[in-house]
Amino acid sequence: MSEPLPLVRLKNAWNSTHPWIFQRLVEKPAQRPKPGSIVDVAGVDGAWIGRGFYNGHSRIALRMLEDDSDVAVDAGWFVRKIGEAVRLRREFLKLDAIGNAWRVVHSEGDGLSGLVVDRYDDLVVVGFFSAGMYRHREWIFNALREHFPGCRFHSFADEHVQKQESFDYKDTLGTEPAIISEHGIRFRADPAGAHKTGFFADQRENREWLSRMCSGQRVLDLCCNTGGFGVYAAVRGAEEVVGIDIDPAVLEIARGNAKLNGLHGKAMPRFIQADIFPWLRDAQANGERFDVVILDPAKMTRDREQVIPALKKYLDMNKAALGVVKPGGLFATFSCTGLVSEEQFTDMLRRAAFYAGRTVQVLKVAGAGPDHPWLAQVSESRYLKAVFCRVLD
Repeated sequence: MSEPLPLVRLKNAWNSTHPWIFQRLVEKPAQRPKPGSIVDVAGVDGAWIGRGFYNGHSRIALRMLEDDSDVAVDAGWFVRKIGEAVRLRREFLKLDAIGNAWRVVHSEGDGLSGLVVDRYDDLVVVGFFSAGMYRHREWIFNALREHFPGCRFHSFADEHVQKQESFDYKDTLGTEPAIISEHGIRFRADPAGAHKTGFFADQRENREWLSRMCSGQRVLDLCCNTGGFGVYAAVRGAEEVVGIDIDPAVLEIARGNAKLNGLHGKAMPRFIQADIFPWLRDAQANGERFDVVILDPAKMTRDREQVIPALKKYLDMNKAALGVVKPGGLFATFSCTGLVSEEQFTDMLRRAAFYAGRTVQVLKVAGAGPDHPWLAQVSESRYLKAVFCRVLD
């Protein structure tokens, strides 16, 4: 290494392999490096521990990246790490055979804490969730160009992340959407629109699995967003698909996604703008029942103090949704709130079934697709919960 890196010392013994080290465990350096600087980290005994990003303004003071003292965290390091992530998807998971939309880098799951990259055909979307990744963005863009020659970029940083991590970044403006395909079904990914994720590739396997049970069925897609589950169901031969969402902008995209797949007439999903609670109350009162009901709401909270209120919202939603499932019908329920554990979510479902007076038989518990890997020691990366059930009575 050409110049010695700043050295940051820990206050306490450190035996964990988790990449986050919190501020309370770290000595304040005499000369504090800028947020996101690469530093060497030494234990309380002075022994070298590793190399990572330092941020004196964040609750997560250190994001560890490298534990080999002979390996520099530089532009070449990013090329190698991103290359490993791409090879996992292309050579091991063979995702190119399924479609052209998948997660390229899943933060800690790929050893790149604070970086999320999604690929939508020729459009590569980069999300910065740490000051360190933002600070070294040119290395990241250059590394991605090596693996996706000729790609277009869209990049963003959520406002709450910028505040927590102490950096300022304006999202890319004017990015043209991409048309993507997965399992032969087409969607429009528009990360520059009002919904900057563009498209949720994490549900790919869940959409495919559930859609195979929708032929000839009456399907209700609650919190349908841009119509992923509903469009899959319609393409797979559902008798009727109804999608409900409160946001008119996403429903326009959903209608466009249906048209992209040649759906029209009776096969065209019916997308309705409504709050799901009064809509479900009226549907149940009118005796409406569906063979398949999907409930996939947006993230409920980012605040640990709000987990119990979030679970109450999930309980109310699931209880209401269970009221319109036909006896013997399928119910698929999801949570993308990372702070809610799988155990908490399934316990919520048990209580929702009790209050709804329904007997729920769990067929399958799943999560995000394999392009969203998580390390055993970093359960925070495992955010999506998916529970597929039959409602027996």
